Amino acid sequence: MALDSHQQARGRLEGVAGRPDVNDPKAHWAPARQLELDAALLGKVLLASANHQQSEGRIPDVTTDDLAAALELFEQIRNQVDQLETQVVIEARRRGMDWRQIAPHQGLGSSQAASQRYQRLMTRLEEIRQGVR
Repeated sequence: MALDSHQQARGRLEGVAGRPDVNDPKAHWAPARQLELDAALLGKVLLASANHQQSEGRIPDVTTDDLAAALELFEQIRNQVDQLETQVVIEARRRGMDWRQIAPHQGLGSSQAASQRYQRLMTRLEEIRQGVR
């Protein structure tokens, strides 16, 4: 999906759902909110690292422990994204979209690929739920 396409998708969704209220205390526990917070933390770590390099040591450096902590977030982020994608696909199917219609919006070339992706996501999430992964 091209950058313009992403911007159009965001604009459309904001038209339906409105801009997220980052101060809504109920939203804090939602997977999407946690994903937003984790992504912001990762961005700040990378910015801090770049700022240190540009400041010639005047700004404290990001340590390897900090980077290890940042890497720890990725498995949870993947799980959150998988959960959100699965929920959106379920809603799309419930609303009558077939796999052929869903596939291009996931960057996939066929209905079979979209269906298989959904099955892999469901299997992965179930394994996580059961503690297998």
